[in-house]
Amino acid sequence: MILFDLKCENDHVFEAWFKDSEAFKSQSERGIVSCPSCGSTSVKKALMAPNVSLANSDKKKATTSDLAKVQHLLSEAQKTVEDNFDYVGKDFAKEARKIHYGESEKKNIYGEASETDSKSLKEEGIAFNQIPWKPKADA
Repeated sequence: MILFDLKCENDHVFEAWFKDSEAFKSQSERGIVSCPSCGSTSVKKALMAPNVSLANSDKKKATTSDLAKVQHLLSEAQKTVEDNFDYVGKDFAKEARKIHYGESEKKNIYGEASETDSKSLKEEGIAFNQIPWKPKADA
């Protein structure tokens, strides 16, 4: 099996597994490889970085302490956002548009947005970031 980075005609990049390069070519020519974002079947291989394998002794395995560090960093990032940004809930996309188009004062906001809303914001050129959000311990 081989993992290819693929790109559709609308510049969406995604990954897919194939038995080999010929399997990709055959499936692509028959139109059965499609972009998960837009459904386009005009798909080509994207530029890929090689997967270089290190000797087993050189590989670093994630440890419990590594995972704890990542969780701690996520918690700190979340606290920073909660302390310094205004929570707008499910109105995030609407509020981001108002700020972007000058209908509201510029301020830092956070909230939730559907995948469709996120895609629309990106298409409109509205800058935002998504971060993993940990539920509160008492929730």
